[in-house]
Amino acid sequence: MKPYYLLEERLLRRNLELIKHVADSAGVEIILAFKAYALWKTFPVIKEYIKHTTASSVNEALLSHREFGSLAHTYSPAYTEDDFQTILDCSGHITFNSLSQYQRFMPLVKSYHVHEISVGIRVNPEYSEIETELYNPCAPGSRFGVLAEQLPETLPEGIEGFHCHCHCESSAEALEHTLSHLEEKFGRWFNQIKWLNLGGGHLMTRADYNVQHLINILPSLKKRFPHLRVILEPGSAFAWQTGPLVSHVVDIVENHGIRTAILDVSFTCHMPDCLEMPYQPAVRGAESLPFNAVKIAKPEDNIYRLGGNSCLSGDYMGSWKFPEPVRVGQEIIFEDMLHYTTVKTCMFNGISHPSIVFEHIDGTREVLREYEYEDYRNRMD
Repeated sequence: MKPYYLLEERLLRRNLELIKHVADSAGVEIILAFKAYALWKTFPVIKEYIKHTTASSVNEALLSHREFGSLAHTYSPAYTEDDFQTILDCSGHITFNSLSQYQRFMPLVKSYHVHEISVGIRVNPEYSEIETELYNPCAPGSRFGVLAEQLPETLPEGIEGFHCHCHCESSAEALEHTLSHLEEKFGRWFNQIKWLNLGGGHLMTRADYNVQHLINILPSLKKRFPHLRVILEPGSAFAWQTGPLVSHVVDIVENHGIRTAILDVSFTCHMPDCLEMPYQPAVRGAESLPFNAVKIAKPEDNIYRLGGNSCLSGDYMGSWKFPEPVRVGQEIIFEDMLHYTTVKTCMFNGISHPSIVFEHIDGTREVLREYEYEDYRNRMD
């Protein structure tokens, strides 16, 4: 009895079909951002719907080239000499975060002749509707992107595109507002570029997302700038609501009337966004309550904290109300745990990753990966 992430092919294809519908209807290209989802054993399914991916590191670029079979759209806050040759070999688009990075590495791009590479610069419209500053790339003092006041009237030689990212699980309306600010700040350069990458955070597969509004916004942009190839690179949208993390209760402890069900998974190791964002995930069959409700709960209320199995004091969340008393051995199923989890898990405290299970359309299950001691040991080499 081990914990595992369960990815359901049926739900993954549902998302992919919607994403392809948006791309086809709006006349844009939508590519997969590995920073949110990178389960390469499912790439054969994903490649039925999209052609390219986006990378933010040399390893992600290699994954795109070797496993997805396409040249990556690569952006990094800072490239290094050690990695840049591999970045060139694996990328069809390279975006620089700053003009100094452009000046440093553009000579290497110019001298590269194995395949064509289109170069872009990341721009910062100084506008975002993201409320959690940890995830806001346009907050004052951000290290991401070039400000309009820092760009010359004529773009540096070889710059063919702009990359802009200022969304996180955002709405179509947020994109509409962003485009207004982006055009106001950077529109005077649009006739000098060939493509505009609007980054990620477009959560078009969320149930309440206004997909038709998104489809209407993008052709309007292309009508104003018909020469521009428009690109979106969501990550969460691909894996949104595609499967849970299945865990088990291994003990129940009580302290000052607060009952904690200790699990065989960890928030800090396996669900870090819950602590970073922060947010309290949905638990199947349980009611999510205000965080401190557990402190005033009566035993008959069946209200518990859920605690991780690491030694970090803050590796817990609460409160949840269960229909019956929680018991050792019981499954605790965290809903919607495929995006920003498998790409962010760690082995802090030597805690192993949950297994990864793929449920096919016909209901059969395939274990894509299990983790053992050697996986932990090799991370310490």
